[in-house]
Amino acid sequence: MLITIGAFLVTLAPLMRFYAADRLISAPADQYVVTKLQAEDAQYFSTGDLKVLTGNLDITVTTRGDVAAATGDQVVWDEFTAVNDVTNNRQGISFNQRRSAFNRYTGEGVNCCGSNVEKEPVNLSGQVYLFPFGTQKKAYKVFNGTARQAFEARFVGEETVNGLAVYKFEQSVPQTRTQTLTAPASVLGMTQSGDVQVERFYDGVVTYWVEPTSGVPVKQEQQRHEVLKTEDGVERSVAFVATARMTPATVGELVAKAVDAKGQINLLKVTVPLILLIVGLVFVIAGLLVVARWRSSRRARI
Repeated sequence: MLITIGAFLVTLAPLMRFYAADRLISAPADQYVVTKLQAEDAQYFSTGDLKVLTGNLDITVTTRGDVAAATGDQVVWDEFTAVNDVTNNRQGISFNQRRSAFNRYTGEGVNCCGSNVEKEPVNLSGQVYLFPFGTQKKAYKVFNGTARQAFEARFVGEETVNGLAVYKFEQSVPQTRTQTLTAPASVLGMTQSGDVQVERFYDGVVTYWVEPTSGVPVKQEQQRHEVLKTEDGVERSVAFVATARMTPATVGELVAKAVDAKGQINLLKVTVPLILLIVGLVFVIAGLLVVARWRSSRRARI
């Protein structure tokens, strides 16, 4: 019986390490997190003032999981972003929303469940919100919500954030047309009367600091450069130019979540399998000793 139990535990150890753990480690369907960023000396075109303003911005991003929409391998998260201008006392200068579906085990985008940006359907690809569990030192395609497509995020080095070892990735987004608008020609510095059609273009650099075991980004910086161009290709005005960074409080909260996730993953992939293996071997050895003693005793009686 000892040998049987021990053999079972020894067999269970690699199953836990290489199969069960990978099925137990996944992104939550009931995600709820509020992250805050700040951008100092940002420039943006104020539709209320019909001119470019400069100010310090507070940015709040609320992400909530749609539990009812989660099925099988995929989860669905909804995101809402609100931007306030603290310097000029302008509330709600920008509101954005996004709905994303992705594989709960790999973090890769899935096209289903009404995925959209600003209510417009999108084709999701690349990593969405999370990097893979066991992130490696290589480039990953990451979905950019502003450009509405995935671009490569290159591994650029190792750092520490609040004492936690992380991998740093940088994603460069080329100039991409994101919106077609109409605006008064006069506010764009043009001499003609009436409204003109303008295109909004975005380019930027997004930097991620990722805890590699869990794939959780614990810090993020976004360098955004958005301008308005007329049909002749001439840049007429700033639309939004800023460098947004997560606040220290938000970074601290994300680091704590990453540390907890890393601990759970190591428990499932290292500690539990190791305990199963050791206990199993102890049982097998104990069983073999009992059998050897029984055989020795039997021979002595004969």
